[in-house]
Order: sequence, then C-alpha cells, then structure tokens
Amino acid sequence: MRRRHLLGLAAALPAALPPAIPATAAGRRLVTVGGAVTETVFALGAGDAVVAVDSTSLFPAAARRLPQIGYLRALAPEGLVSLDPDLLLLSDQAGPPQALAVLRAAGAKLAVVPDGAGGAAVATKIRAIGQALGLDGAGLAEAVAADWAALDAPVAALRPLRAIFVLSAARGAPLVAGRDTHADALLAAAGAVNCVRDFTGYRPLSAESAALLAPDVVVMMDHAVAEAGGAAAVLRVSALAVTPAGAAGRLLAVDGAYMLGFGPRAAHARRDLAALLHPGAALPALPARAWV
Repeated sequence: MRRRHLLGLAAALPAALPPAIPATAAGRRLVTVGGAVTETVFALGAGDAVVAVDSTSLFPAAARRLPQIGYLRALAPEGLVSLDPDLLLLSDQAGPPQALAVLRAAGAKLAVVPDGAGGAAVATKIRAIGQALGLDGAGLAEAVAADWAALDAPVAALRPLRAIFVLSAARGAPLVAGRDTHADALLAAAGAVNCVRDFTGYRPLSAESAALLAPDVVVMMDHAVAEAGGAAAVLRVSALAVTPAGAAGRLLAVDGAYMLGFGPRAAHARRDLAALLHPGAALPALPARAWV
C-alpha cells in the first residue's frame, strides 16, 4: 500500500530509474545518498544491504557497481520508490526539498545525516549513521577521531601556506571556495590558510581580487583540472596567473571525493593534503585502516 501511494504521488515527476532489484541476503534494502554516508555504511559493515547510491558515492569500489539514483541534489522520488527501500539514508545536502517532501508525506522512512566538515563533524556523522542503522558506530568514530587527533600537533607546527581552493576554472573567472565550505575546512586542517574570507560558499574570483589575495598555492579537484585543459591551462587563467601560485606553477590536483568527503577516510585525506602542501614535513604515519 505504501509503495502504491508513493508511486501515485510521484507519478507526475520526471526521470525513471532502474527497476527494483532483489533484496539482499540479510533482507534489508538501503539507499544511501552522499559520498560520506555511503562510505560510512560500508565501513560499518552494512554495505551488502545497499541496493542503490547517488552519483557522489564513489568509494568503495563496490558502491560504483550499484545502480545510481542520480545526483544527490536532484533526486527523483519515483526512482527511489522503484527500488522499494526499507530506509533512505541521506546527507542533509540531498534534495530538492520538494522530492523529500513527497517521500515524507507518503510515509517513506528517511534518515537525514548532518554533513559537516572537520574532525568533530566526522565523528558525529559516523555515530548518526550507526544509530540510523541500529549499529554501534562508536568504534569507527573513535578510531577516525584518534587518527585525526594524531595530526593536530604536527599540522599546527607547520608554517601555514596561503591557499585558494578552485572549484572550477573552465568558464572564465575561477569559482573559489570562501568560508563555511568543506574546502575551507580542508585547507585549515592541512596546514593552509584559505585566502578567501570575504564571503561564504563559492563565488567567481576576479584578477584584481586574486592579485590582492596572493595565494602561494592553488588546490583543485583533479577532474576539474582536466575539464579546464590541464594544470598549465588553469594557471594561465588571468585571475590565477597574477598570483604567486601562478608564477611558481604551484597547483595541487586532488581527488575531490577523498579530500572533501569528511567520512571515515578524513584523517588520511588530511595527512595526504598536508604532505602535498608541505613536502618533507614530519608527519606521523597513520594506522592502516580497513575502510581506507
């Protein structure tokens, strides 16, 4: 009855998804939305129950073999209904709101997880996902928190670099991260200072502003570098060419899902970026973790 009611509510909305697939051996059917959410579910040992993921769920490799429900901010209710999940486990970045409202109004079981950035936010995220699944997430949360804390003193001892995070440079003025973004938190965690402090979120950066900010390094997702024509092409963009980073050819291309996810791999991502920003720095080796 619930499934028929959901289908009726969503029938007028676009985009169909793959038909429902057989239930897992455990009899649970989870749909996970958000890269960190999916990573955490697998790290907690519940990956076999996941029947579909969104397009940002790129790790572990098993997640990429599952049916996709599209981008986390552009979900289609009828596609989710066709999978007949027992639980929709969603990042709080998922949407649009209208799609979630349709599902809620019909009585679908949703669990929305806060998708914060930083060490404390990761632990909160893991515990929330464990609670939604009826699993104990404390062990995983504590292990990730311990790895994160092991880097605090070594990173604090580094000379902070002036940096900017460029989301895209393929269409004129580069789109850069301001305050209150995952990129801002990532730079701070890895021993850099985000030069962009005048705004929150992401905005285009003019050549005049970039020259005043004078970043020593540009950090960018590897796929965005490729889309812009490669590192040399990015650094020729006028807003970047006028900076010390442009003059020195200092651009770091990173795996966005890994670096910005703030899931169970967050401490290792923090260490890896710190090592890229500060070559030769004395950073402790982190324990080998099954979920990394």
